[in-house]
Amino acid sequence: MLSKRTSDNERDIAMKKVFSIAIDGPAGAGKSTIAKSLSKRLGVIYVDTGAMYRAMALYLIRCGVDPENATAISDKCKEADISIAFENGMQQVLLNGENVSGLIRTEEVSSMASKSSVNPDVRTKLVELQQKLAEKEALVMDGRDIGTVVLPKAEVKIYLTASSAVRAKRRYDELKAKGEDCELAQIEADIIERDHRDMTREISPLKQADDAVLVDTSDMSIEEVEEKLVSIVEEKING
Repeated sequence: MLSKRTSDNERDIAMKKVFSIAIDGPAGAGKSTIAKSLSKRLGVIYVDTGAMYRAMALYLIRCGVDPENATAISDKCKEADISIAFENGMQQVLLNGENVSGLIRTEEVSSMASKSSVNPDVRTKLVELQQKLAEKEALVMDGRDIGTVVLPKAEVKIYLTASSAVRAKRRYDELKAKGEDCELAQIEADIIERDHRDMTREISPLKQADDAVLVDTSDMSIEEVEEKLVSIVEEKING
């Protein structure tokens, strides 16, 4: 079993399997937070695909690329070297050798990532890396199209969501804690717009995979969500 009640020896046996847990959902649903927590709980690797797209977005911003210029994005993305390193079990995102993990969570980067991620050349480059990781490691991966496109054969697929109001409040609290000036109404408006863009984009639109388990976190604590997901993993992996 994979729960906290499991002995370390039993968990080691279970974790020798190479399996994938795909977590999809809209912006602000808590995917990254719960994916990190779940990976630690299960003792497997966490791959934040959004961070990889954000690293590419940061590169494009640094190059002065217009987010509406698809040709420029296609040309410039080929010059970016994005890789993942793991230090003490934590993912570090490297952009041309520079650790940019602490530079990719701004609103400017988020906006560029949402727009540049629809570019076929950007997606082809990053999806290939993500799939190679899944072939050799037991992992938790979160994003917008993990269960539908990146890892369509993942053993566990979860669609994590929450109301736009709840997601906006979470983001508002996060930015305020960092000392950033922001407005709750504007954040929610941006989230609704991003949802529409992600769900209606031509390439790999955000949607729930047919075999994914829907989990609405609007009225759940992180601990409650984690327990719910652990029970789902136990059922899917161990039967």
